[in-house]
Amino acid sequence: MENQKKLIPSLVTFDTVESANVPKKRCAWVALDKPDYIDYHDHEWGVPVHDDNKHFEMLILEGAQAGLRWYTILKRREGYRKLFKQFDTDKVALMHDEELESILTNTSIIRNRLKVFAARKNARIFLTIQKEFGCFDDYIWQFVDGKPKLNSPKTMKDLPSRTAESDQLSKNLQKRGMSFVGSTIIYAYMQAIGMVNDHTEYCFKYHKNQ
Repeated sequence: MENQKKLIPSLVTFDTVESANVPKKRCAWVALDKPDYIDYHDHEWGVPVHDDNKHFEMLILEGAQAGLRWYTILKRREGYRKLFKQFDTDKVALMHDEELESILTNTSIIRNRLKVFAARKNARIFLTIQKEFGCFDDYIWQFVDGKPKLNSPKTMKDLPSRTAESDQLSKNLQKRGMSFVGSTIIYAYMQAIGMVNDHTEYCFKYHKNQ
């Protein structure tokens, strides 16, 4: 038994399932040498979100990702949380130009002027949507008829970068005045908050999220 244990890879790559040391299979995009990436995949990505504060956070983070890798943003997440008031929409909507300019000198986030200033504009539009629908959650989930869309990708190649639903949602948000909400960004957001289940069929999360 001792010899078998020595042959088992690091827990960063595999989790113990019951007592058999059966490895969990994950989506191919998960970097197995990055514990925070694994944690995000296992506990957040694809889990249905119904909290407006989390919706706003993911909209801002996915917008910040535009043109970059998701991990580039994920490892700076705490910096975004601190600088953008824990993603309190009311507070972000009231941020002054001077405060946003100050953020652009902080290396804990991606210092892109358009993206930083878009956070305030998007917060204000987010608030108007809340007033119109009662909560942002009711607004956003209508685009998938109120329940997650279960896809069945066999490999990462089967995943689309955009869909008819993301096109529709993107167009609606842009019409309302939001920035960094193109269809590709919005589809990544929909995947992140569980509006679609895009875990590959071999991933253990595919079955848990059904």
